[in-house]
Order: sequence, then structure tokens, then C-alpha cells
Amino acid sequence: MKYALAIDIGASSGRHILSHIEDGKMILEEVYRFDNSQVVVNGHDCWDIEALFGHVVAGIKAAAPKKPATIGIDTWGVDFVLLDKDMTLCSDAVAYRDKRTEGADAIVEAAIAPEELYSIAGIQKTPFNTIYQLAALKKESPEQLEKAQRLLMVPDYLNFRLTGKIANEYTNASTTGLLDARAKTWARDVIERLGLPQRIFGELSMPGTRLGNLLPEIAAEAGFDAEVILPATHDTGSAYLAVPARDGNAVYLSSGTWSLLGVENEEPITSLESYRANFTNEGGAWYRFRYLKNIMGLWMIQSVRRELNGVAYVEGKENARVPLTDWEEGRKYSFAELEEAAKKSTFAETVDVADNRFLAPESMIAEVRAACKTPPQTIGDTMRCVYLSLAKCYADAVETLAHLTGSEYTSLNIVGGGSKDGYLNALTAKATGLEVFAGPTEGTAIGNLIVQHIAQG
Repeated sequence: MKYALAIDIGASSGRHILSHIEDGKMILEEVYRFDNSQVVVNGHDCWDIEALFGHVVAGIKAAAPKKPATIGIDTWGVDFVLLDKDMTLCSDAVAYRDKRTEGADAIVEAAIAPEELYSIAGIQKTPFNTIYQLAALKKESPEQLEKAQRLLMVPDYLNFRLTGKIANEYTNASTTGLLDARAKTWARDVIERLGLPQRIFGELSMPGTRLGNLLPEIAAEAGFDAEVILPATHDTGSAYLAVPARDGNAVYLSSGTWSLLGVENEEPITSLESYRANFTNEGGAWYRFRYLKNIMGLWMIQSVRRELNGVAYVEGKENARVPLTDWEEGRKYSFAELEEAAKKSTFAETVDVADNRFLAPESMIAEVRAACKTPPQTIGDTMRCVYLSLAKCYADAVETLAHLTGSEYTSLNIVGGGSKDGYLNALTAKATGLEVFAGPTEGTAIGNLIVQHIAQG
């Protein structure tokens, strides 16, 4: 019996999930789970890339009793590291929520108009896109780019550490804003105009590529050898593969720290109208395009909970005082408690969850209050405001999507951890007027495993 191991890493946690095929069905088993957090390095919020790789290996060791034949890694997009001529790190793994990209869009737009960039790359403008991160890095630490020989997205780097093989996987590379959507390769002219070194952008590899076996020292530590297969290494690319294809009238929502709402297309949509609506065309497996809206998701709920529980968002930072009348210091609030509090509230005001003010505030609660005409005073009011705002944003995105594609949608399929939130699902059904299907929860891991099982034959 052949096993496959999906290593699915999100912005807040990661998991290792084994799968095998039994009577035509995928049987899943979680063998390892870990927290993923940020640390302050050289004045920037960074991923602890060494700790992350340590968890990757620890989870592989946990899977040793089943000796999976293949392993695949997926993570979030946009973030990267640089390697020098010796293939060692010459940059930090700066996290997308770091504030270094403030004003970087102006640098990029001085070289290429945003409308032209969108017509080429088709990627939604968000302040943390890789293209803006690189512009910020070029301004702040040009010596890093001068030393760099290769740029690797986070899963590319983890794969390199496992196998010693360098590869830029297509779906994650598409999140950089530096790919030509139609040519499905690096937009070399854009790279040239931005003054970035062409050498760091290597040949692209597609999901299903057999990267190679584990390095001998990794295999020895794990207790077995396995072949590393490239899934859609961008987690949303994997998640979309797991959505049940009921008909052609379904909208997909990958719901996690971020909410990504859209459909799959065979060709990108890079019109001026699409640009103005800020929809994105991310590359998918087998050259399909995820045409979607990137929406602030459960991050807002997670941030409120962390703040109530007195947990700093980034190590070394302190939270603002929680300005809610019913907050109990020292109490640890669960997601279920926050959901129940929201259900009991009658608060009706919403905020624009797409506002960048919610991207990385010192206090999410204070930011939500400041955005309301009548600030919520209680935990329940705050949570209901966030829930209602997310549902309204989903509904607005569905309406815009229908207009841009000329299609009429009848259902919404939610995958990922957010599919377990029954209250948000119900509000979303009401706001969109669509039938909502929830699950699978581990959609990203399932999509990762699908590619591996296909590669296994």
C-alpha cells in the first residue's frame, strides 16, 4: 500500500497528513501539527524559517511507521528567501505583514503603470505582493540582491532543504506579480524595468514534478526515504483541487487566515474592469487559473481572540489595552465562546474588511471600533461586527464576480478551516442568497495529496 504525506503549512499553523487509497477513497490520518509564528529579526517581522524546517522534519519522522512513498509541501504565497552563490541564505524570511512595503507600490508604479502591470500579470494589488517586497528590499538592502543567485518561495526553500534540488514551482511563483499570465513564465521585461537581477528567477516547474528523494542525512534522521513531489505549492492552488465539482455554477471559497473567493478559468481575465475590481488570476495546477478575490478572512477573528487572551501578535510587541467593557483579564476565550457571544448580539454595523487598516494593526479590537460609526462596546458586538462584515464582503465579491464573468452562480462551496464555522456559513448563505456547502475542512491537504496520488499512478 502506497502512502502519500502532505505537509500543509499556513500562516498560523501547519499539519502533516498521511493518505492512502482504499476502495477508491482517500483515507486521511493526521500525524503531526504545529504552530507557525513570526519573530523579529533585524527590525522586521520574519518567519522562523529554521524552526519551520525543524517542524517539517519532525512531522516526516512522525510518519515513519507508514513510510510514505511521496511527500509534498504547500504553504501560503508571496514570501521568499534569497540564496547566494554557495546556495546559503543571504536574506531573512520577512513575513508579508511586515511594514517594509509601505510606499513600495510607488516605486513599482514609477517603473510600470499599475494597469499595464495587471494586463501582464493579472494579479490583484495587495501591499505585500512579492513585487513590492522586492522593491522595498532593493531600496533598503540592495546588497542582498547583489549577492543573490536564486529567489525561492517558502515552499521552494523547504523543498531545497529536503532534497538539495532547486526549483521554482509555478502556482506559488504566480503570486509574485512577476509572471506573464498568458505566457505562464517570468515577465522578463517587467523584471528588467524594475532593475531586479534576472538570474534569481529560475525555470518554473509544474505541480506533479518529481523533485527527487530526501537527502541522505534527512532520510537517516527520518528513518526512511521518500520522493518529494511538487503539489500546487500555493495552498489555495491545492485547496481548489479539493472542491467537489458539482456543476459549473459554483463559487469556491477557501476560508482560512485569508478568504479567497472565486472560480476556475481556462484563461486569465486581465481587463481594465477586472483590474478596477481588484480580482486576481493565480496560476493553478495544469495551467488553470484561479480567478478570485483575496479577502481579509479569519485573521480578524484570530487577532481579536489573541488580543483578548493577552497574546502578542508578534514576539516583542505589546498589545494595546483591550477596550471592551465585558473583557475579563486572565480568561482564555475559545473560538466557540466568541461565536456564541456574536450570536447573542444584535449589533448591525459593518466595516470594510478590505481596508488595509486591518492587515497588521497593533490592536484589531481598537481598529474595528475606530472603523465603526457606533463603536461596539462588548465582545459579542465586536465579533458580530466582524462576522457580518466578512459575510457582506463575500456577497459583494460574488456579485462582482458574476458581472465580470457573465455567469450566474447558484452555490458556494467553502473549504478549509473556516468551513467549520457554522455561524459564518449561515450569515454567508443569507448575505449571498446562495446555497452553501461546507467542507472538506482539510481541503488544502487533500488537493496536495491528489497531485501526489496522480504522480504515484
